[in-house]
Amino acid sequence: MSRDYNAEAKDHADRQYNYGFDYLMHDYMLKTFAPFFVAGKTLELGCFEGNFTKKLLQRFATVEVVEASSDCIAIAANNVGDAVRFHHSTFETFEPGERYDNIFLIHTLEHLDHSVQVLGRIRQWLSGRGRLFVATPNARAASRQIAVGMGLIKHAAAVTEAEAAHGHRATYSLDTLTADLRAAHLRPVTHGGVVFKGLANFQMDAALAAGIITKEYLDGCFELGRVYPDLCSSIYVICERGDDL
Repeated sequence: MSRDYNAEAKDHADRQYNYGFDYLMHDYMLKTFAPFFVAGKTLELGCFEGNFTKKLLQRFATVEVVEASSDCIAIAANNVGDAVRFHHSTFETFEPGERYDNIFLIHTLEHLDHSVQVLGRIRQWLSGRGRLFVATPNARAASRQIAVGMGLIKHAAAVTEAEAAHGHRATYSLDTLTADLRAAHLRPVTHGGVVFKGLANFQMDAALAAGIITKEYLDGCFELGRVYPDLCSSIYVICERGDDL
């Protein structure tokens, strides 16, 4: 079945594509990833409106983006200017002319129809010293487990109707994420969670707007997430090519 990537990136009545909290998460992700960066060329797979892209430009001299939504490319290009080279392509058909030292797949893997096969392709795009940074929403986030207890979600790994409308195909936990990466012959270097999260995204936005929680509170949630990665908003695995596998 063909997919309408522009439609999947649009907001719906019952669920936004991105919340303000999602954008705040970008800084915490980069803080987590920074010790593992490799100097060199950088590729972002999926950019939405370019917020994470802009932050990558602050850290890397060369950034390219592969994005299947033409609408997202138009918005992101307007936000980041001419410093980024955009490729309008699916990951299944993209053919790079070179290899990359850092590849970022941030809250995008869960949108793929054939995740292991695509990860296998991405593996070939890494340089010999390159690293793949993968982050996804966490099935076992405290807020999601609370939603299960409330009867709002059937089980932690369920894909809700609203998530499906935005193109979600899976909801990962650390074990299933690591399993897919290993199946694609990628070698995990490290893994963990980013920001302990007890509230849904819309609740986080409302609490921040009302001053109920602050940036300092989120900093505390970030530190707590280092202790309890299984309860975090996002999970991540940083991988290398794994040629020995």
